[in-house]
Amino acid sequence: MTDYSLREAATFFGISPARLRSWERSSLVRPRSALAAQSPFGFRDLVCIKAILVLLDHGVPLRRIRRTVEEVRERIPELDAPVAQLRVWMDGSDRVVVRHGDALYEPSGQMVIDFALAPARPDDVAALPARGAPDGSDPETALEWFERGCRLDGAPETQGEAAIAYQRAIDADPDFADAHCNLGAIHHQRGACDAARDHYERALRCDPTHVEANLNLAAILEEAERLEAALAHYKAALRADPMHTDAHLATALLYEKLGLRRRARDHWRRYLQSAPAGAWADVARKRVEEGESG
Repeated sequence: MTDYSLREAATFFGISPARLRSWERSSLVRPRSALAAQSPFGFRDLVCIKAILVLLDHGVPLRRIRRTVEEVRERIPELDAPVAQLRVWMDGSDRVVVRHGDALYEPSGQMVIDFALAPARPDDVAALPARGAPDGSDPETALEWFERGCRLDGAPETQGEAAIAYQRAIDADPDFADAHCNLGAIHHQRGACDAARDHYERALRCDPTHVEANLNLAAILEEAERLEAALAHYKAALRADPMHTDAHLATALLYEKLGLRRRARDHWRRYLQSAPAGAWADVARKRVEEGESG
């Protein structure tokens, strides 16, 4: 069965790696033992991610999802991956229940009778229809402000609101690396490179292994022709995630710019291992073949 890196899993669902990382760090997606081991995401983890997204689409606030998962873990400790068993009770409702066996329970433990309950299926969470945007209640914590920013970040017309939400997350927790990185990305897209760089650097002071902050800062440094400094951050990103496809691509291109084609070929090869098809794969294959024939 296929395993996915954090970045690949995030891309699969169309969410940012930072958003998925925050769910992982708060043990929503999987236990802390898996996080400590930096193990890949398997099928069960993907089911958990999908369950969270469906609940959010039904208007269930993230804080209630977290609280429900904590209650379920306390009351039904034998239940594996409780977030994957969470459901809205019926279409049009934001009432959260948990499936255990062939029954539905309130997080408090009270059984809910559902005469229309179908047999459990591994993928039945995906059958729940999405319903509009999550509720508009004000966030209470840095994580909730960050989550609001992630929901607003995808569309240009709401990017300004996303920036405000990320700043509120930073106000609540100045060491929130993911919020700094995402806010920096918004500044970067708007051409405010100094502000972007400031937030990327602040993200890295909080977490020197932050992959996206290293990559984004490297891109700004490369644009400023500070090539050695950019290379250092590409290398830092690869130390944190040795299989990061975009990091290998960027590093290969930078080594070519520096005239170090042999080192570039090593990264072209690594790029091809993860991305064997596409326009850049054709370039990578050509560069590798040129080195082997030369």
